[in-house]
Amino acid sequence: MSSQARFQKMQREKARREKAAAKSARKEERRAEGDEQPATEPSDQAAVLAELAELHQRFDAGTIPFEDFVTAKEELTQRLSVE
Repeated sequence: MSSQARFQKMQREKARREKAAAKSARKEERRAEGDEQPATEPSDQAAVLAELAELHQRFDAGTIPFEDFVTAKEELTQRLSVE
């Protein structure tokens, strides 16, 4: 029984390492591609944050469906530069 549990644990750890390696590879690809969009200026950052706040308000009010909210949120957050 002990060897089966050990084997299962080894499999879980292997899967976790593979998942981490895949994530690292995706991250490296994005880094290698560079910023396709030019970095936004601070004034533009404020506008994007205002749009994001408005989007949240519209979602909370129920005027847009969840799928549209998620799509728009992803587009807006990609425009933000995080330093």
